[in-house]
Amino acid sequence: MNQDLLGRVALITGAGAGIGRETALQMAARGAIVCVNDLKEELVAPVVDEIRSGGGQALAVVQNIATREGIRDAIQRSFAHGKRFDILVNNAAWVRYQAIPDIMSETVERMLDVGFKSVIWSLQEAVAVMDPERGGAIVNVASVAALRSAANSVVYSGIKSGILGITRAAAAELGARNIRVNAICPSAVPTEGTQRNRDAGRDANRIARTPLGRLGTVEDIARGICFLASDDAGFITAQALAVDGGITLTNI
Repeated sequence: MNQDLLGRVALITGAGAGIGRETALQMAARGAIVCVNDLKEELVAPVVDEIRSGGGQALAVVQNIATREGIRDAIQRSFAHGKRFDILVNNAAWVRYQAIPDIMSETVERMLDVGFKSVIWSLQEAVAVMDPERGGAIVNVASVAALRSAANSVVYSGIKSGILGITRAAAAELGARNIRVNAICPSAVPTEGTQRNRDAGRDANRIARTPLGRLGTVEDIARGICFLASDDAGFITAQALAVDGGITLTNI
């Protein structure tokens, strides 16, 4: 793998499993100093150990990024560790699907705290530590649910749509500081976190409607994130990259 992220400091939230974990591994393989964030030490430690055992550099950042203070601490610790801060991947999410009559206030608040408010607070802190000359890259993990929605996804689709709005507005504001802000929109990807919302029948239906004839993988999504964070995407900002095998724009 190339070393296009050599020496850059990256924080990936929710990196203890799934897309976040794979992104951490790929960025480390590309030479980045990866700050691995999640809620619990038992989630973070194996990822850090795997990166280090492969010759990469990693820092464990156990923190609850669902609070303003938590995301500030995570970014400050990343900056202090690497003496610079270059890449932020807002990947953390807490997801529940509920029919409209069943939506609970606690569900809404937690999903907003983890998946929406934390992105706003992370932007504030990233701006404070990213070098305006060198700039940086921010990648927000949205979803194809921001583009097309299913039943029982009012809160989730609303939040992910909001992430695209945040991405565009932040790109417009931060371009003058040489900070690029993009979003990635995965389709259904088998991970530990999505297992409760998947079954063989649903997967078969998605595969049948996907032009490339398969579900996405965490490797597919991580490669897209790494691309948006790299200099290969140096003139790309305010975009929402759908990594979905073509399902979003080819089925009505």
